[in-house]
Amino acid sequence: MSGTLYLCATPIGNLEDITFRVIRTLKEVDLIAAEDTRNSIKLLNHFEIHTPMTSYHEYNKFEKGRKLVERLLAGQNVALITDAGTPGISDPGEELVKMCYEAGIVVTSLPGAAACITALTMSGVETRRFAFEAFLPTDKKEREQILTDLEREIRTMIFYEAPHRLSKTLRRLAEHLGDERRATVCREITKRHESVFLTTLGEAAAFYETNEAKGECVLVVAGKSREEIESAKKMRWEGMDIQKHMDLYLEQGMDKKEAMKKVAKDRGVPKRDIYNLLIQ
Repeated sequence: MSGTLYLCATPIGNLEDITFRVIRTLKEVDLIAAEDTRNSIKLLNHFEIHTPMTSYHEYNKFEKGRKLVERLLAGQNVALITDAGTPGISDPGEELVKMCYEAGIVVTSLPGAAACITALTMSGVETRRFAFEAFLPTDKKEREQILTDLEREIRTMIFYEAPHRLSKTLRRLAEHLGDERRATVCREITKRHESVFLTTLGEAAAFYETNEAKGECVLVVAGKSREEIESAKKMRWEGMDIQKHMDLYLEQGMDKKEAMKKVAKDRGVPKRDIYNLLIQ
């Protein structure tokens, strides 16, 4: 019988944010796979956990993943931990999970800290619907494509960023989403110098151009409002002649009454106004 892969959430800063269940599991499994063993050993020592540990990170995720699967198939239980937070969120853990499922190995997740959710809940930005974007790609073409796609995003967006790249990322976001877009910059979450900066993309970009950021950052950015979307739709039609606008729908097979209704809706005006303009 094969073992179980345990995805164990670890603190994102404050060591008290670990759960009793995670501590017990880390003590009971046969092996702990850690993103950075040098970092994780501090956590294990603090809680007096003496389980053997091995490295599992972005640069060995396939080779080491296969070895971990072999041990799991042999009946050993393995716990996966990341430097901070929940495995599988913006780290190579998702690859190991896929490999385990393909091999018929049981996978379970032990909930706990996640920087993206922690930042979202204290951001002051709408939390009902959100899109987690993690780190923007380093490849320029891919990054620009994603930023262009996000221009139409109506959900709250969450980004991770390193302090030395924060200013440039904020400027790129402001260029694509607008200087006035509401945003919150969360730094050093759960740590002694935790800070939450409620602002706009333009103001944040200007601030961090002259003020050095310290600590890992999470950006929570408001999505495009429905008012903005409706306004953009109306502006798109303002440059078109009313009759040409009507012809656009008539050529699609609509009757005159239906086409008039569509034109009125596009422009955000009563149907009577469109009728009077066409008569004139």
